[in-house]
Amino acid sequence: MPQPFVQVDAFTDEPFAGNPAAVCVLSAPRDADWMQKVAREMNLSETAFLVRRQTEDGFDLRWFTPATEVDLCGHATLASAHVLFEEGHLSHEGIAGFHTKSGLLTATKTGEWITLDFPATPPEPAETPSGLADAIGVPPAFVGRTRFDLLVEVADEDTVRRLQPDLAKLAALPVRGLIVTSRATTPGFDFVSRFFGPAVGVDEDPVTGSAHCALAPFWAERFGKAELFARQVSARGGNVRVALSGDRVRLSGQAVTVFWNSLRHAVSASSRWRSTVWARSAVRVARSSASLREVARTTSNSTAPDRTGSRYSTCPTPRTEMSRDGSTATSNWNVSWRLG
Repeated sequence: MPQPFVQVDAFTDEPFAGNPAAVCVLSAPRDADWMQKVAREMNLSETAFLVRRQTEDGFDLRWFTPATEVDLCGHATLASAHVLFEEGHLSHEGIAGFHTKSGLLTATKTGEWITLDFPATPPEPAETPSGLADAIGVPPAFVGRTRFDLLVEVADEDTVRRLQPDLAKLAALPVRGLIVTSRATTPGFDFVSRFFGPAVGVDEDPVTGSAHCALAPFWAERFGKAELFARQVSARGGNVRVALSGDRVRLSGQAVTVFWNSLRHAVSASSRWRSTVWARSAVRVARSSASLREVARTTSNSTAPDRTGSRYSTCPTPRTEMSRDGSTATSNWNVSWRLG
């Protein structure tokens, strides 16, 4: 039987921004090896797998990067809650409960915003690891160690935005990843950040919810207030509302469904899995060739290879073609996007 999954852009209110995650709501538990293979096939920063518990409320939730399983992931949890609410697994007034390696996590929905209740992971001041300054190319103003990561404060927002770290050197550090942050100069935001995780197969994560479990207590102490508004200034970018409450952090964000896909399971001797777009493709595309190219990039892991010299990113359809003239369509079958 095909296994449906949903690709969601988290911590954004528009498609092709924020952090994409794949969400698989399973009918029964699957083994870790299968989930890791699927995550590798998705090739997104995180793929989330959910199974409803039979004896108590809530869902078991696990997160996988293309390289490994992780203990905590914010954006894939937000994406999971979005799918449960939007697909009718839970009512919009309900509470999503997730049983994870980091304990019980919950999500509630208010209007267009979903709020996650996560454990705080405040950074403890630490000595600067050998080679860190060389790896990031700028002097750190503060270095701290969290449960998962290194947290580095730098001089200003411009420094954060311009940072081009040596990823090979970062991957050698004995942590999941590196959080780089500063006070914001962009109006409306309190602080900005970026996250690099080459050691777990994610060179740069677009928006990292779990990093804000460390950033919230770090900046709450410096600003003298518990509620802050943050911007992760990756190329895609995303917004996170944070609220510190004791040893917990409430992370609030929005999410957008980009498309529904399905894994057609064809287990061979080599245990390869084929991912194809089928049954429903609910992407509504803005009226520009640039947006069509973004759709092609977004679905690059779920379409057949491009034909050399062709004007099409090939996922052939008998029904619908999205052309350069700006037409917008919703297809009930595979879609072929015409490129510039």
